[in-house]
Amino acid sequence: MAGQKNADAFGVVRARQRFRRFTYSDFEKYFRKAVVAATPRPPSNQNRSSTRVFIIGPGFGNQINPRQSRMVEAAGYQMRFCFSIPNPEVPHFPVDPYLEQVKSEMDAFRPHVVMGASKGGVYIIGLWRRGYWRGPTVLINAHPTCRQLPQEANVVIAVGSNDEVYPIQRPELEEIMKTGGMNKTFLYFTADSGRLPSGQISRQGDTHNQESLLHHDVLPRLIDSVLCPEGPEMHFIRTWKERLSVERNNAELWLGFSPEQVMRLWSTNGHGQHLFDVHPGTEEYRMVTAAFKALPVEQQAYILSPPETWLPVRALRIQRVENGPQGDASWKPYYKSLVRSLEDQGVEFEPGTHTCWAFHGCNNEALESIINNPLSGFQPLASGSRSTTLWGSGTYFARDAKYVADGGFCGTPDMNGSRRMLMCLLIMGMPCLGDPTHKGVLPFRHKPPHRYHSSVDCLASPEVMVIQQSGAAMPAYVITFA
Repeated sequence: MAGQKNADAFGVVRARQRFRRFTYSDFEKYFRKAVVAATPRPPSNQNRSSTRVFIIGPGFGNQINPRQSRMVEAAGYQMRFCFSIPNPEVPHFPVDPYLEQVKSEMDAFRPHVVMGASKGGVYIIGLWRRGYWRGPTVLINAHPTCRQLPQEANVVIAVGSNDEVYPIQRPELEEIMKTGGMNKTFLYFTADSGRLPSGQISRQGDTHNQESLLHHDVLPRLIDSVLCPEGPEMHFIRTWKERLSVERNNAELWLGFSPEQVMRLWSTNGHGQHLFDVHPGTEEYRMVTAAFKALPVEQQAYILSPPETWLPVRALRIQRVENGPQGDASWKPYYKSLVRSLEDQGVEFEPGTHTCWAFHGCNNEALESIINNPLSGFQPLASGSRSTTLWGSGTYFARDAKYVADGGFCGTPDMNGSRRMLMCLLIMGMPCLGDPTHKGVLPFRHKPPHRYHSSVDCLASPEVMVIQQSGAAMPAYVITFA
């Protein structure tokens, strides 16, 4: 009897503890996330005209590669070049005597961001070492003398895997980035994909001149990112949505960015039948169709057919997936664990930044399994892209429905010529650039035990997303199209 009373008392204490867990601060945090998910973000470039960017002249390419300078200028920043210092790429160059001169020019200009490239990195590293600058910094190319980053500064380093002047391997770069402060560093890295069965690659990493910086507004976005209080990596991922059309963003916003928001549209509790028609004429039908038909605002990397060929394609039927057991066993617990993982890293979870909508094509047998499986819809470690792993092992999704349709990923058309694809909510967390050597285990994001949660084909404007966990994708709609 005494043991029973103790057990009852212990149960009361545990119940009270559970009750106390949800405090006002918890409610405030939840409400803030809900507002973020339901409110369009202002454009990331709105403060450029008031931002002062100080550029180390040697190595930046004002003469050899002037397009980078013109791009920064065209973005609207206030710029000042420091051209009064010599080329440091000579044997036994004494950088210290020139740092006072650089500091003097910086003091007069009072920059928000200091920027350098190639051999100009010698001066930036000297400024860090002497304590003359510990503010937001963008470094194009990783100079061989760069081995340690300042803990207190937001730092972006942009590097291409095919850099012929300062060749360096990705693992070494990642170790350098870890020397900086938590959530204060971002490695903008471009690399070759794995090889297609034809022997070709689908994407190519930058050389020393870093051509990719000139597309998708990348260089200005990197400057903006080092000014972000939440850190450059977080800011840069947010700007991925700016690659989408207004129609696509509005549709995603309406559909929701969390499993809970998507499930508000369910007509059942998800037990029993798993497919329900979304009726034409409803707002839900219109939003799913808008996301399906949308094309990005910038040219796609994978041009399998001209954009005009997508115009006559139409959705014939839209079905909502309602699989409650799968949610309970798979994507609901994964969503919660990912939120905790981000919080442990000092990152506040943002629906629409750490989650996104994407499309997946497969044959009819696999599609039925994904819809009806009571435990997990996707099997990432048994998946790839047509038996290849261009960006590592995992289940592959496309940002754009057109890519799935053009690539022939939807299996054999039905007798009437129609095909089906899935529209899914991806729980991406913090993604990194994929790599063909990734075998389901991604690099550590900063330091153990936290790894990146997913991967993409390109950090500038990702068009392919790869998940390594079965719970990272919520199958939401089946779209039949022709």
